[in-house]
Amino acid sequence: MTESTQRPPREGQTFAGATRFSTYASFVKLPHTVFALPFAMIGVILASYQYAVTLETVGWTIVAFTAARFAAMGFNRIVDREYDGKNPRTAMREIPRGALSVRQASVAVLLASLLFIGAAASLNSLCLELAPVALAWVFFYSYTKRFTRFAHVVLGIGMSIAPVGGYLAVAGRWSHPWWLLCVLATTVITWGAGFDILYALPDIAFDKANGLHSIPVAFGERGAIMIARGLHVITVLCLTLIGLAMFGRDNLSSYLFWAGVLIATALLLYEHSLVRSGDLSRLDAAFFTMNGIISLTLFAFVLAGRLLGTISFDLHWSLR
Repeated sequence: MTESTQRPPREGQTFAGATRFSTYASFVKLPHTVFALPFAMIGVILASYQYAVTLETVGWTIVAFTAARFAAMGFNRIVDREYDGKNPRTAMREIPRGALSVRQASVAVLLASLLFIGAAASLNSLCLELAPVALAWVFFYSYTKRFTRFAHVVLGIGMSIAPVGGYLAVAGRWSHPWWLLCVLATTVITWGAGFDILYALPDIAFDKANGLHSIPVAFGERGAIMIARGLHVITVLCLTLIGLAMFGRDNLSSYLFWAGVLIATALLLYEHSLVRSGDLSRLDAAFFTMNGIISLTLFAFVLAGRLLGTISFDLHWSLR
């Protein structure tokens, strides 16, 4: 048997080739940026209804998000390198297969962390004050699977920093009404935790054998799938509350937002139709494709609503 046939298959959403860019892009799963970055931009857009937004603010927000995500993913790969090397699904990740050394990965994480702090400082004082807290939380996530089944929720909270941070980058203060950011954060927490539970389904046997905790380990495939579905129901309810709080009934922004919510709900339903207890053959499509489309779809409709929001459906009356 040749060396190539002995190697485990390369994980999905990785880059072929041996260039330095492709190695680091695969190291932090660059395609997964489409999950949370659109929500960071949704936070920016929602804040723009009350506060002025500049291209500079948008630029620094994107830099801050990208750097924080790089640091979080890189740190996770460093902390989990021994488990990744043992798991056939992850054995071809960059550190276990020797494409990156721990030192190289650590330097990259340090530089990304400094860039994140610098970008936060370029936004406003509140973002700078909260930046170390955000980093501490996303780094903390990497250890949680060792002692709690609720690591998925910790990950969801880490992802929810994106829309909250996007809003604070523009506003420099908490939302009005005060609960708006709480609901926005809960939207991403439940969405992220739900799909992370699905992503953990193939690792039940490995996690049990290595003393790792997860909701699939604790409740089995069927129970974990039901919990993920329940979390995504909460996601839709939170989006509904955001729509009721932010948008009226007689303008284009309202109609576009609700259209985005309806499409996102339909995509979530389709995602869950792809994953069944005893059949995880379509899990990769459910995890990556559908969730990427969901976040991008919501962003597109919220952005369109903001850009066209001054157009009212009774505009023709004002022109008569």
